[in-house]
Amino acid sequence: MRALTLDEANAIIAATFAAAKKHKCRPMSAIVLDAGGRVKAFQKQDHASMLRFEVCYGKAYGALALGRPSKLVLQKANEKPLFMQSIENLADYPLFLEGGGQLIRDKSGEVVAAIGVTGDANEMDDICAIAGIHAAGYRADSDFFDDPEQMRILSIHKSAPLVDPRPKAAHAKAKEAGESSHGGCTARNGSGRRATA
Repeated sequence: MRALTLDEANAIIAATFAAAKKHKCRPMSAIVLDAGGRVKAFQKQDHASMLRFEVCYGKAYGALALGRPSKLVLQKANEKPLFMQSIENLADYPLFLEGGGQLIRDKSGEVVAAIGVTGDANEMDDICAIAGIHAAGYRADSDFFDDPEQMRILSIHKSAPLVDPRPKAAHAKAKEAGESSHGGCTARNGSGRRATA
């Protein structure tokens, strides 16, 4: 197995942050672990809150520990809590059971590293992580979804497509499609924003 280089790890994080900027995400933090779960690189954007290293690490480590994106580790925990309790007791480090942890695979599908991203909605953490993986020429699990046989060989578990869950993103998509919740009139000066509690 070829190890991920430091330059590649930093390039993945830089591209993750570039995707976060493009999607107007909150301040992000990202970590890249090698295939053995050791830290290769970590960066935290300005204004990111405390404990971001620990959260990122737990997401990436969880993905490596169970061989699937961290959102599917969370799903496994919900389905089989006793199994996951046993896994957590066996693990060398804490697992953080939320989206944002992705395996980094080479073109053949071999796991060479993992990335953990935190800072925005779980889906956005995953979207930005996958953008970082692709920018460095690597693949995420979702890149193998069109090949059931390869998925079986690599033990890849299929998940739903990732979409931006934020209300503003949904509003922008509706606007692009020419839809409006105001009878075809375009809302101005924030009058079309969803009310928040």
